[in-house]
Amino acid sequence: MKKAFILFILFLFVSKAHGQNPNEVLSKDHSIDSNKVILPDATYKLVSQVITNFLSSYHYKKQPLNDSVSAVIFKEYLGTLDNGKLYFLKSDIEKFEKYNHQLDDNLRTGNIEPAFEIFNVFKKRLAERIVHIDFILKQEFDFSADESFAPDREKAEWAGSKDELDELWRLRIKNDALNLILSGKELANARDLLSKRYHNYHKIILQYEADDVFSLFMNSFAQVYDPHTDYFSPPASENFTIAMKLSLEGIGASLRQEGDYTTVANIIAGGPAYKSDLIHEEDRIIGVAQGEDGEFVDIIGWRLDDAIQLIRGKKGTTVRLQILRAKDGSNAPPAEIKLVREEVKLEEQAAKDEIMNVEEDGRSLRLGVIKLPSFYTDFEGQQKGKPDYRSTTRDVKNILNKFKSEKVDGVILDLRNNGGGSLQEAIQLTGLFIKDGPVVQVKNASNKIEVDSDPDPGIIYDGPLMVMVNRFSASASEIFAAAIQDYGRGLIVGSTTYGKGTVQNMIDLNRAISFGNKKLGQLKLTIAKFYRITGGTTQHLGVEPDIYFPSQFTAKEFGESGQESALPWDQIPSAPYKRYSDLSKSISFLKTRYDERRKNDPEYNYLLQDVEDFNRNRDRKEISLNEAVRRRERDESEAKRKQRDEDRARALGIKIEEKKEVNPPVTKTGDYELKESGKILADLILSKVG
Repeated sequence: MKKAFILFILFLFVSKAHGQNPNEVLSKDHSIDSNKVILPDATYKLVSQVITNFLSSYHYKKQPLNDSVSAVIFKEYLGTLDNGKLYFLKSDIEKFEKYNHQLDDNLRTGNIEPAFEIFNVFKKRLAERIVHIDFILKQEFDFSADESFAPDREKAEWAGSKDELDELWRLRIKNDALNLILSGKELANARDLLSKRYHNYHKIILQYEADDVFSLFMNSFAQVYDPHTDYFSPPASENFTIAMKLSLEGIGASLRQEGDYTTVANIIAGGPAYKSDLIHEEDRIIGVAQGEDGEFVDIIGWRLDDAIQLIRGKKGTTVRLQILRAKDGSNAPPAEIKLVREEVKLEEQAAKDEIMNVEEDGRSLRLGVIKLPSFYTDFEGQQKGKPDYRSTTRDVKNILNKFKSEKVDGVILDLRNNGGGSLQEAIQLTGLFIKDGPVVQVKNASNKIEVDSDPDPGIIYDGPLMVMVNRFSASASEIFAAAIQDYGRGLIVGSTTYGKGTVQNMIDLNRAISFGNKKLGQLKLTIAKFYRITGGTTQHLGVEPDIYFPSQFTAKEFGESGQESALPWDQIPSAPYKRYSDLSKSISFLKTRYDERRKNDPEYNYLLQDVEDFNRNRDRKEISLNEAVRRRERDESEAKRKQRDEDRARALGIKIEEKKEVNPPVTKTGDYELKESGKILADLILSKVG
C-alpha cells in the first residue's frame, strides 16, 4: 500500500534560518532515551472518542465502526510503522492479533493503549536492527556473487525468525552500499554514510513523543475512511494555519512519504522546481545540502516532516538536492541539482497565453493556447471589493477577448498538471464557454444534492475548443473538463485524470471539546462528492479523454483508484441540460487522422519508448547485487538514453544543451502533446469548414 498520510507542501511556511541545520532536526527539544516507554497522554481518551464520533457520524462514507473496519485499521497502522516488513517479526504480529478485531471497541471507549504498545515494540525492534546493521557494515561485501535484492515487500510475509530478518537486512545493506559505490563513493565512505543514515533514522524515532504516536495511529484510523481524511496534530495544525497566512517561499513542490523515500507528488506552477525543470513528479529526494558548499545529509528513512525542515527556507537561499529520477529506474546514479528558494507569486501561477501556428492540409491556422496551472482567486482582494482583483476566470476572459481581436481559429486550454483549486472558479470558467446551465452537482453525507450552475448568462467564446489533461489534472480541473465534455462544447485530449471527486472540511477539535488550554489539533473530513451533470461522479475514475496520448503514469501508481480506501465511483440522476453539439462522429474522424500521423511520427515513437522504459524500470521486481552486472546495466541504459536523445534532437531539429542547475527559465521544446493537440484541433476546424 502506498503510504501518503498527508501531502506536505514545501513552500508551506518559512523557517527563520536559511534552511534548517541538520543537527537541529536530529536534536530537537525532546529527550532521547532508547529504553523509554512512551505512554498515552490523558487527553487522548477524549480526543480519540470525538474523532471516532466525527468519522462514524459525519464522514461521507457513513462507514459503521465494526470488526471489519478494525482489521483494516490494524493493517494500516502496522504498515505505517513497518511498511517494508523489515522490523517486526511474525511472532510480534501474532501477539498483536488480539487487537485485530478490538480496535473499534477501543476507539469508542478512548482506549488507545494498544497503539502505544505496538509502537514501543517497533521501537525495540528498530534498536535491535541498528545493532545488526552495525555488525553488517563491519563485514566484507562480495560484489561478485550472483545475488539479488527485492525492494518491494508489500506482498511479502513477515519474517519468521531473527535469522530470516538478518538475511533480509544483509541484502538490503549490500544493495545500499552498491548504490553508493556506483555513484562514485569509496566502500569506506559508503559504510560511514550508511551508518549515519540508519543511526539518524533511529535517533529521529527515539525523539518521538506521545503526540507523534497518537497522530500516527489516528491517521491510520482516518485513512481507512478515504485518502483525503486526515488528523492534524497540534503542531501540524499550527503549520497548516501558518501556511494560509504567510507568503509562499521554498522550492515549490509537494511531497509524500513512500516507504523509506521522500517522493515528489506534485510540482507547483511558478516555483523554482517548476521553472528549473530539474525535478519532476515521482522523483525521490535522497540527500539535502544547504548553500553552495554545505555537506549533504542523507534523508533516506527520515520522517517526511523532518526531511521538509531541511528543504524549506527563506527566498534567495540555495538548497542542493540529490535525487533518484523516476524515469531513470533504480539502477541509475543519483543526480545532484541546485535550486534557489523563491517566493511563489500569484502572477507566476496565473493563466498564460501564446499563439501557435499550425500547418495542416495546406492551410495555416492560428490557435490560441492558454496554460492554466491552477484555479486561483485573490480571496482577500475580492472580499475588500477591489475592482481589479485577480482570478482564473477574469484572467482567462481577458485572454479570450485578446484572442478574438487577433482572430484565432480555435483555442486550446492546457490543464495538464493542474491539481485544482477554487471550485467557484471552475464553475465560472465553464461559464465563459457556455451560455447557461448546470456545471457540477454536489451530494453531501445526508444525500442532499445541490446543482451549481453557470452564474453568467453570457458566453465569451463560442468557437472551436480543446482541453488538454493528464494524470495530474485533478479536482477542479476534472469538474471543468467533465462539463466541457458533457456539453459537447469541446474535445478532451490527453490521459485519464486523477479521479479526485471529494470535498473536505476542516474541523477545529478545540471548538468541539474543551480541555483546558491544551491544543487538540484538527480533523480534515470528507463531507461530499462531486458529480458530473450527466450524473456520474468524477471520483475514482476521473475524466476519460476523447483522444488518448501515451502516459507513463497509471492509475495504480498515481491516481485516486490506486488508493485502497478511495471512495467508489457511483451515479446520481442527471441534471437537466442541453448539449451544444455531438462530437462523437468528429471524434471518430479525428482519431483516424491522429492514428495516420503517429505511424510515421518519430516524436510519437520516442514517447512510446520513454513510456516503455519507464514501465520496465518500475515493474522490475529484483535488482542484481553483482557489481559488474549493475555497471553493465547502468552503462547500457545511459548509452541508450544518450543515443535516443541525439536521435530525437536530429529528427526534430532540436539543439541539445546542458541544463543549468539554478532556476533557468523553462523553454519547452518538443512538446509532442501540445503540437499534436494543435493538429487535432486543426483537423476539427477544417472538417467543419470543408
